[in-house]
Amino acid sequence: MTAAKSGTLKPVTTTILEQKEQLARAVAIPSEIGKGASEQFITWRMELIEAYANSLSQDFEEVTKNLEKWSDHVSGELVESRLPLNLALGEISEYREVIGAIIKEEAKTQNLSFDDFYGILSPFNHAVDQAMQFMSKSYMDDFENTIKTANYAVDELSVPIVRITETVGVIPIVGEIDTKRAQLLMENALKQGEEYELETIILDLSGVSIIDTMVAHQLFKVINSLKLTGVNGIMSGIRPDIVQTMVSLGIDMKGIHTFSSLHRAIQSLQLLDGKASV
Repeated sequence: MTAAKSGTLKPVTTTILEQKEQLARAVAIPSEIGKGASEQFITWRMELIEAYANSLSQDFEEVTKNLEKWSDHVSGELVESRLPLNLALGEISEYREVIGAIIKEEAKTQNLSFDDFYGILSPFNHAVDQAMQFMSKSYMDDFENTIKTANYAVDELSVPIVRITETVGVIPIVGEIDTKRAQLLMENALKQGEEYELETIILDLSGVSIIDTMVAHQLFKVINSLKLTGVNGIMSGIRPDIVQTMVSLGIDMKGIHTFSSLHRAIQSLQLLDGKASV
């Protein structure tokens, strides 16, 4: 950066920084932002304005670092508050116009040459473009992480294990069983069976409407895997229509303890072991 250029950049930066709060409050707050969050929104704006102002005098790496940090912080808050990406992008674009107008007026006041004016405007526009890119990437990363966390929670709830005694647990299965859910069922049964030191786990199928070869195979894999770890696997809630389907499919139920209802499965355990109590 030449001495002449440095001398023209500093006054513009100073002018913007001196007015940053005024500039942040001059533009109407979007309707999506509640009253309680309006001051936080103003703070985000001032940080953005400051980054824009510093883009006129700081080196490229420092500007990039500040904009990336700002984008990471704001995108996380937006996703957490369930606010759309276009809200932030609108702010970034809005202040391109606001700061651009200040740069133009300063150029007129200082009677800058075209080269000096371009030397100010170019890094500023580059900073705005970077802010757009960083914000879009950060928001999508945060959004995807939130979705993954939510999906994990839903998956965990889809195959919960309910401990009904010190040694007996029940996994009530509701709805269809696909490959992903069957794998999760396997993982939860083995993990929590060991964690809770269970002796018996009942897979209750009362809420399962369809049993096909794939589903039956997956369920048997769970039962056999539990057996290998020393846990007794039992199936309950197998309705007559499901039994007929399984028979017609040629599914061998030999060696699998099954009961028509969860109540009967628990009752059988009580009869076998007087120590087990519900």
